[in-house]
Amino acid sequence: MAKTAKKETPLMQQYNSIKAKYPGALLLFRVGDFYETFGSDAVKAAEILGIVLTKRGNGSASETELAGFPHHSLETYLPKLVRAGQRVAICDQLEDPKSVKTIVKRGVTELVTPGVSYNDNIIQQKANNYLASLYLDKNAIGVSFLDISTGEFLVAQGSGDYIDKLLQGFKPSEIILPKRSYSDFVDQFSDRFYTYTLDEWPYSGDYAKETLLKHFEVNSLKGFGIDRMHLAIVAAGVALHYLNEAEHRNLQHISNIARIEEDRYMWLDRFTVRNLELIGSANENAITLADVLDSTSSPMGARLLKRWMVMPLKDKRPITERLEVVEYLLKRADLREQLTQEIKQIGDLERLISKIGLQKANPRELVQLKRALQAIGRLKELTATADAQALNVIAEQLNPCKIICDRIEKELKSEPPVLLIKGNVIADGVDAELDRLRKVAFGGKDYLLEIQKRESEITGIPSLKISFNNVFGYYLEVTNAHKDKVPADWVRKQTLVNAERYITNELKEYEEQILGAEDKIQVIENRLYNELLASLLDYIKPVQLNANLISQLDVLLNFATIAHKNHYVKPIINDGKLIDIKGGRHPVIEKNLPIGEEYITNDVFLDSDSQQIIIITGPNMAGKSALLRQTGLIVLMAQMGCFVPAKHAEIGLVDKIFTRVGASDNLSSGESTFMVEMNETASILNNLSDRSLILLDEIGRGTSTYDGISIAWAIAEYLHNHPSAKAKTLFATHYHELNELTNTFNRIKNFNVSVKEVNNKIIFLRKLVPGGSEHSFGIHVAKMAGMPAKLVVRANEILKRLEQERTGGEHIKDSMKKIQKQAYQLQMFSIDDPILVKIRDMLNNLDVNALTPVEALMKLDEIQRLLKN
Repeated sequence: MAKTAKKETPLMQQYNSIKAKYPGALLLFRVGDFYETFGSDAVKAAEILGIVLTKRGNGSASETELAGFPHHSLETYLPKLVRAGQRVAICDQLEDPKSVKTIVKRGVTELVTPGVSYNDNIIQQKANNYLASLYLDKNAIGVSFLDISTGEFLVAQGSGDYIDKLLQGFKPSEIILPKRSYSDFVDQFSDRFYTYTLDEWPYSGDYAKETLLKHFEVNSLKGFGIDRMHLAIVAAGVALHYLNEAEHRNLQHISNIARIEEDRYMWLDRFTVRNLELIGSANENAITLADVLDSTSSPMGARLLKRWMVMPLKDKRPITERLEVVEYLLKRADLREQLTQEIKQIGDLERLISKIGLQKANPRELVQLKRALQAIGRLKELTATADAQALNVIAEQLNPCKIICDRIEKELKSEPPVLLIKGNVIADGVDAELDRLRKVAFGGKDYLLEIQKRESEITGIPSLKISFNNVFGYYLEVTNAHKDKVPADWVRKQTLVNAERYITNELKEYEEQILGAEDKIQVIENRLYNELLASLLDYIKPVQLNANLISQLDVLLNFATIAHKNHYVKPIINDGKLIDIKGGRHPVIEKNLPIGEEYITNDVFLDSDSQQIIIITGPNMAGKSALLRQTGLIVLMAQMGCFVPAKHAEIGLVDKIFTRVGASDNLSSGESTFMVEMNETASILNNLSDRSLILLDEIGRGTSTYDGISIAWAIAEYLHNHPSAKAKTLFATHYHELNELTNTFNRIKNFNVSVKEVNNKIIFLRKLVPGGSEHSFGIHVAKMAGMPAKLVVRANEILKRLEQERTGGEHIKDSMKKIQKQAYQLQMFSIDDPILVKIRDMLNNLDVNALTPVEALMKLDEIQRLLKN
């Protein structure tokens, strides 16, 4: 018998037609007061959200899974879905169900993806939420970074390495690219990003360029300085197309597009950003540089600080300007306190004005905008009177937008609800009809009391009262003692034991007025609020400029606060080529020392003429890696415009910082530690410049000793003899053989991180001193780490034997054979043998003192029999 075809209800027909337009998205379908999910979407939603999964039409041909939640819980559940990597299409009812007899019209009002969201519960407050759009060509890649929550729109194009560095720095939440380029993308950048692929057509012809021109209402992109960046233009145009597809039509807050000027910023490749632990760390619970340097007063300041960290400047003038402002604010604690308090009042103005651009701001956010602009007025006065030109320049550009302030003050209640639907949003005196209706709807008590008083006097019924019930609305209640006084035009509705209830025409008319007034009030409030919201679109650009200036001021204030708190000094920035740090400290490690322990400071001097490369030897745990990192961080902080953790720091501008620090195995993709190490080192050696700073830690340890020494030696030689780039280098190594390099190469110097040996124990002094180290102290470190005592003793025996054999000229392989033979003889038995394990346990459990001679002989006999068997 043929299977009965599934018969779809009109609702499911509507659902399926909308679902087909958004493949790959989880569709939240509004039905009455609930958002429902069906089929595979319901299974996913139930698992992610922990809600009940049910079935509609159990056992029938049209059986389907179902999971839903109340519409007012959207703010709770939506973030969970997006954080789980879901693209969520929100389908709402587009008309009032009461006004239609057929099925309600529905449509998707918003598509939320990890990279396209402005919801405060989804995006991180102190981090940008970038959507990256990539367009891959044969020889180069175009990229755009767009944050819909702030309106920032940046573009760049260049080599794969350059784009990789940008992706590492901007950390996009989502990357979109053409389907055909996906495998190339994974080959080049791995699959560590959340990606979404698009059809080819938006990338073809001039569609992307036309999209940009139409959005910015211009005839050419020359004014933005990107007109010749074809690949970047395509990437940017597709990003706007993607937002449009996500049902975001109001994008006036995306008012500018800018080129990331590669030549303005220091080069930090992705290895360096990771190795120096600037913003994130592979180690769980690790404290990053951002954690130590961030005492900003606003989320937008915190976001800008992170941008400055991954994009330090390499132009002396703007660095010096930042440092001078920090120096001025450091001296003016009173002004610093006043400015900080005002910035705290402003909050996240950048994201607030973006919500207004999207026309999604709620009433309470508009009141916050008013408060922010009032605080900007006070900031303008404070910075205008400051004795610092940079602050005066900020004051000149700040715009308190008094017209907006006054309008919000006049038109909105001072403490409105978050949701417009709750009512009581528009202030009194704005609209005469609204005031009249409010009087009717909410001043009813007084009116009813007037009727009650008047009718009581006319009829002479002192106990007359007016009440309300859901059956017949407002009524007059008269006790039985006075029912003979009731006028003839009153209509009796209900008889009680002790009283009668009546209605009058006047009461019915008033009731209709009240019920109608509430609906009319909501319509008027919606209209007035939306008019106010739309009028604010004209002020997006000046408010965005305010937000930009305030975030800069916030970061500079933060630098002054941090410098005061952590005893940082102003670095000397010049066009020379030396790095001279005296009393340098690691900014993160010093904050995590045990109470009472002082950080051991170190001096580092590097230049192109006398001391270009420093070979640092010393035991593990002595602080070699910390010294390398702190040097990199001090240079980076100085070129951000921040004071630095040192007694003195003179920095000749550095254009690139390269690091090869710590293990970064990529075993999941089949690459060994050594292969990763060689890839990273090759990237350094192929991108050198005369102003580079290179930090190399333990190069060659992933291979055999002789290979490792050979590679490390050759790298040091290459860096010293490079014809054009005398890159300043710190080279930490456990290969003491590299100490010989200084005898051949005049700009290579030996230093070691000193230790002191007391009673066969070592004390780490963590001080960098001239000269190479001859000992590794690895066995001491093993002992400190808690290795079994027997193991440590045996390791010492092997070390002594090897040292004796080496001085005797014997080959290391012969020495190891002798040591292995000695070890075999020393072992009483192989512990893997089950009989011997049994004998060992038997002996361990014997109480020798309690044994009689006969019992001892019997035990020996038992052991002998076990061995014979």
